Amino acid sequence: MTYGDVAEWLEEGGPRQVGRVMALYGAAVPWWRVVRADGRLLPGSEVRALGNYRDEGTPLRTAPHAAEDHIPRLDMRRARWDGRQDGGPDSGAEGDAEGGADAGTAP
Repeated sequence: MTYGDVAEWLEEGGPRQVGRVMALYGAAVPWWRVVRADGRLLPGSEVRALGNYRDEGTPLRTAPHAAEDHIPRLDMRRARWDGRQDGGPDSGAEGDAEGGADAGTAP
């Protein structure tokens, strides 16, 4: 889920408030699962997050050649969870582990 998704799901606050809570208290939870809407990895934690995404089979997009860091992004179209408990096919929880060159962008 994105920071905005969490705020919407909680029906309180906004993305910045969720980001602040995650910065202060996120170490106690799977922090890498709350992400930016554009799929970019959390600055300063990219390597740790990427290891977790690969371990969990999170869909990724190859970094564009023009990107300075060449770090993949999350494939938000396929990786995004909609907050439903069933994790069914419409929840964004399906997909293979590695996305192709450009499998889509965040809504």
